Amino acid sequence: MRKLVSLMHVSLDGFVAGPNGEMNWINISEEIFDLAGDLTSKADTALYGRVTYDMMEAYWPTAADGPNPSKHDIEHSAWYKRVDKVVVSTTLSSDADRKRTVISDHIECGIKHLKEQDGSNILLLGSPSVTRLLIEADLIDEMWWLINPVILGQGIKMFPELSSPKNLTFVSSEMRDPGVIVLHSLRSQS
Repeated sequence: MRKLVSLMHVSLDGFVAGPNGEMNWINISEEIFDLAGDLTSKADTALYGRVTYDMMEAYWPTAADGPNPSKHDIEHSAWYKRVDKVVVSTTLSSDADRKRTVISDHIECGIKHLKEQDGSNILLLGSPSVTRLLIEADLIDEMWWLINPVILGQGIKMFPELSSPKNLTFVSSEMRDPGVIVLHSLRSQS
């Protein structure tokens, strides 16, 4: 069975975006890009909510084409173009030319089916509402939390509420430049 791996930036007070979806508070560095590159190298499928997919689709297909693209732009753009993209959405439709499959209903069943297919890891990038849903359903196997040294005070909460507590198994934590704590955990098998 394939692993579903999540990567999410979060503030110290548990927000994943500002009140209007702002993400200008997220700290980025080569060390953070290297972590993302390690996770993408082990994944052949990207999973997004529609809002995150729209942001990714607007940037990554051509990110390596501009003047002086960074190493990360070149590598992530190539990965993005190569992998299958699965989008949870009620407004988009599947598009074979874009390697996009849309799951619009029975989301949990669709993700379970995706995990049962042959392949490498499935990487869920951002997409807080999809992440919450899949944590509730115990479908995310591995979580990487990038805890940024900022208190937003308001915005989009990662966990406004859960139906029940979710126990995770701690794997590791480390500080990455520029002061981001990387917390790695696994879904508890209990």
